[in-house]
Amino acid sequence: MSQLIVRNLEEAVKLGLQARARRHGRSTEEEVREILRNAVREEAAPRDGLGSRIAARFAGIGVDLDAGDLRGQPPRAADLED
Repeated sequence: MSQLIVRNLEEAVKLGLQARARRHGRSTEEEVREILRNAVREEAAPRDGLGSRIAARFAGIGVDLDAGDLRGQPPRAADLED
């Protein structure tokens, strides 16, 4: 196992870590290890593109609209007259 020393940590951060560790029922040292594990795990996880995230957020809300594929089409102003 490796060791990591963090110098010049603000007192408020230390107190916040201690409080968070108490809430999770673990030592401050274990809490910091868990925070670091999660940070590395999140960085390594592949992220979907913006369009995929938007589609996932609105999936299943009942809108049934086929907008078609507009890639390569020139932009045009909306027709608001009806």
